[in-house]
Amino acid sequence: MVLRLEELLFPSTADVSVLAVGVKNETVRIEARSTASGSACPGCGSWSTRIHSSYLRFPADVPTAGLRVLLCLRVRRFVCRVASCGRRTFVEQVPGLTRRYSRWTERLRSTLAAVGLALAGRAGARMASVFGVPVSRSTVLRLVEALPEPDLPAPRVVGVDEYATRKGRHYGTVLVDVETRRPVDLLPDREASSLTAWLAERPAEPDGLAGRAARHRGGLSGPGAVLRRVRHRWGAPGGAGR
Repeated sequence: MVLRLEELLFPSTADVSVLAVGVKNETVRIEARSTASGSACPGCGSWSTRIHSSYLRFPADVPTAGLRVLLCLRVRRFVCRVASCGRRTFVEQVPGLTRRYSRWTERLRSTLAAVGLALAGRAGARMASVFGVPVSRSTVLRLVEALPEPDLPAPRVVGVDEYATRKGRHYGTVLVDVETRRPVDLLPDREASSLTAWLAERPAEPDGLAGRAARHRGGLSGPGAVLRRVRHRWGAPGGAGR
């Protein structure tokens, strides 16, 4: 029965033993402990099996059966055996389950980040409260900002438009991949010189400009120039522009 619980509750996490599961006040409490023989020191990377002490952590986990899940995880503090290491002791982390100073499990963190990517801050916080994880919109946005940058191919055609911040008191330029409709970059202003500098910094040399400036203010080279839409194509160096 315990083996089945481990496979159900921690399907992608190794070296975790479930000791007990209880339900109280619409909360599922799971008592578990790490079964790894030792842990690597985060300071020097050396492996240690010498236990200094242990204590309980209570990270929140993804809900199950509509109930809030509280994980009661016993972790151990190990002694680093390298005398020159600045860390005399360190606490083990369960890969795929915990990280230092975190109040959530890794799978709950990734779930909240996915909600934030889909719904942004305010709506994402409301959705998280629906499945029993009350968080603020600022927390959801911080989780999204902490995600690594995706490795996307360089855009071939870039659409240029403007965006407003501070209730329309400040304007900038947004660059969008026309083919995938994904944002590429944000420029702090809407000057033509900023766009020209951005194009000059691209790894591939531009073939030329495709399309046209649909609307602009003050001329393409004057102050306050705005490119409402420009399409720019990259190709092989020396290729013909389109």
